[in-house]
Amino acid sequence: MNAKIIDLTLPIHDGMATRPTPWRETVEINRVARLGIEGREARRLIMGTHTGTHCNAPSHTLRDGTTVDQLPLDVLVGPARVVDLSGLKKRQILGVPDIRGRLGNVWPERLVLRFDWCQYFGGLEYYTDHPFFIPQIAEWLLKTGVRLVATDLPQLDNPSTGSSIWSGGTVKEDLLAGGVILVESLCNLRQLPHHEVNLTVLPLRIAGGDGSPARVVAEKTRARKWAFKAPGETRRVVPNPNEKTDSVEPNPAKSN
Repeated sequence: MNAKIIDLTLPIHDGMATRPTPWRETVEINRVARLGIEGREARRLIMGTHTGTHCNAPSHTLRDGTTVDQLPLDVLVGPARVVDLSGLKKRQILGVPDIRGRLGNVWPERLVLRFDWCQYFGGLEYYTDHPFFIPQIAEWLLKTGVRLVATDLPQLDNPSTGSSIWSGGTVKEDLLAGGVILVESLCNLRQLPHHEVNLTVLPLRIAGGDGSPARVVAEKTRARKWAFKAPGETRRVVPNPNEKTDSVEPNPAKSN
């Protein structure tokens, strides 16, 4: 029996909602060839690099940062931990304890933050009323060694300003400066069967790009318990006692 693969990608369509800022391209999909006349179907797409479900490269906010075509594939594909933050109030402010308390002693390289916020996609409140983090979360995440953070929010920062109401920069800027890949505007996270998945993020290979729309899927994995001594130290895999397996391959240790 094949493992279930869940699509976490918003569909792209003509006129779809984008962030209401002057630098965001309106999505246009125009038919340029017709099967009954030209003998084939073809369309022209006009959209921004941060349209719908998309991947942010460090060059999005960092001069001379890594571009989207340079992102390491071994970070874009691999095991991820899903943190359930659904059911929060609109514009609720979150801090380190909200993540640390749900992770326990687990420090994953890939983190998926679930808010079930895609239910508001298409309306202005999707961009204006979402929960957000204080900037200290970025420093803490970087210390854990996380390499990719994905969420169904349009951003992790204060929706009123595009940054935090506290001083010290934005969560996005600090994470990208630390080399973390950010994936925003996921959907269907409530369909994930449990907290452990294999995540695949495939942005377009845009030369010198600051970001790109991405196809993101998650595959159900066998239940495992990830145990860590501390952020940055050797990680080991502890098999689920109910899982029948002869051996468990150790995960390579993370470097700071």
